Amino acid sequence: MEIEIATIGGYEEVGRQMTAVRAGDDIVVFDMGLNLSQVLVHDNLQTEEMHSLDLIDMGAIPDDRVMSDLEGDVQAIVPTHGHLDHIGAISKLAHRYDAPIVAAPFTLELVKEEIQDESKFLVENELIEMDAGETMPIGDRCELEFVNVTHSIINAINPVLHTPEGSIVYGLDKRMDHTPVIGDPIDMKRFREIGREGEGVLCYIEDCTNANKKGRTPSEAVAREQLHDVIQSLEDYDGGIVATTFSSHIARVTSLVEFAEEIGRQPVLLGRSMEKYSGTAERIGAASFPDDLGMYGHRKSVDRAFNRIMDEGKENFLPVVTGHQGEPRAMLTRMGRGETPYELDDGDKVIFSARVIPEPTNEGQRYQSEKLLGMQGARIYDDVHVSGHLRQEGHYEMLDALQPQHVIPAHQDMQGFSGYVDLASKQGYKLGRDLHVTSNGNILQLV
Repeated sequence: MEIEIATIGGYEEVGRQMTAVRAGDDIVVFDMGLNLSQVLVHDNLQTEEMHSLDLIDMGAIPDDRVMSDLEGDVQAIVPTHGHLDHIGAISKLAHRYDAPIVAAPFTLELVKEEIQDESKFLVENELIEMDAGETMPIGDRCELEFVNVTHSIINAINPVLHTPEGSIVYGLDKRMDHTPVIGDPIDMKRFREIGREGEGVLCYIEDCTNANKKGRTPSEAVAREQLHDVIQSLEDYDGGIVATTFSSHIARVTSLVEFAEEIGRQPVLLGRSMEKYSGTAERIGAASFPDDLGMYGHRKSVDRAFNRIMDEGKENFLPVVTGHQGEPRAMLTRMGRGETPYELDDGDKVIFSARVIPEPTNEGQRYQSEKLLGMQGARIYDDVHVSGHLRQEGHYEMLDALQPQHVIPAHQDMQGFSGYVDLASKQGYKLGRDLHVTSNGNILQLV
């Protein structure tokens, strides 16, 4: 059986992930993502109203025209998890393919919302829910499997395409978490089995976000303890405390809600994406929040919540807001500019339970946000966080578990690939032979 891999997006940058695997006449597409930095540099850009070709030209979504060079039919579109750099282009590209979108429950709900928000294209692909540990046939000779992994969003999976020539493991995005706050630990037992079954692993496509960092990525349980320590230390503070984190990081949001109540403050979730992700997780039973927890996304309802906080006393509340990257229209950025009813005073605390994404647009916006907050007297608690991506020791462990014949680094630029190339080389892989550093729009023929 001929096996080809098209590296369509995410092989020259962080974002707009898309990879297609052809096994004989059957094709499976993994991820269709957005490059957020290409969108954020434009003020008030409404992607839902834009044509896919315009978004391709500006580098915001994958250029999937290389798909016409693959001789076969797409049998499934498989997003690995619900982050926009993995699902943000589905509403722009999926309608081109007569194939179902297959995803884990929380991811599928977020895909539905992306499709509902789309105003340019009609996306009528069948939506199929599949849990980690389940499989489905792809054509007559292949099988798709979901393996549970842990990441900074719930319900993340690594899809595996089992072919007669060996398995293709699509390894984006994960960390080695054996004590997650929500959900099951990473299923290393299954990865080891896949590495030793049948023909083994033909190819492993790996997320290289932290491949230049030594050691291992800590568990979410570590971030939870750090956050607990910070918030407990503020128990006697009688001014304003504000926290921000990734809206999609449901485990972190639940920790913030819990710890706010521990110190006698009422948590409130503010911002459109905060309401969207937490509301969706609660609706499908993936997370549990207090019955009286306020979630407000619309601008007017957010401002009403801020007015209530100011009327009843900032010392009684802990707002959890959007804006951890300094996004121009997010709640925290508006607070820093003095555009909300919430008034920051000297000594008020702002907890960033997130690290800035290492990309110039985000770094600039975050710097500006922190400066504005500081000018109003706020004191910053920075980087109360752990990453959702493997560091070097996790990569060594995955290579040992899977023992792949071929390896393709992904989810970075050339500089970001360097650490992974180095560690894979130490494991016996050789550039150009079985270690393939590629770029967007290429097709690799493995068999």
